[in-house]
Amino acid sequence: CTVSGGSVSSGIFYWSWIRQPPGQELEWIGYVSYNGNTNYRPSLKSRVTISLHTSKNLFSLELSSMTAADTAVYHCARLYCSGGSCHFDYWGQGTLVTVSS
Repeated sequence: CTVSGGSVSSGIFYWSWIRQPPGQELEWIGYVSYNGNTNYRPSLKSRVTISLHTSKNLFSLELSSMTAADTAVYHCARLYCSGGSCHFDYWGQGTLVTVSS
C-alpha cells in the first residue's frame, strides 16, 4: 500500500490492514508503526506479516497458508491516534482476494 501526501515514518500513525469477507463485518488484521513494531489479530498472528518499507514509502501485508476462508476485500488504512483516542482516517480502495478451495 503506497502512501502519498505523508510519510510512513510519522510517529503518530499506525499503518493498518483490514479485511471484509463476503457478507461479513470488517475484520482488523493488524498494523505496523513508524518504527516497525507490529500488532496482529491473535487468530491470524501465526500467518500474518505486516512490513514497513520506508525507502518506498509503503507498507505491505503477507498472509501465508491461505484458504477459502481468507477470501475477502483487503483494505489498507491509516490509524491516527491523538489524545488517547484512535480512528481510521484514510482508507485504500480495497482489493478483492479470492482463494479457491
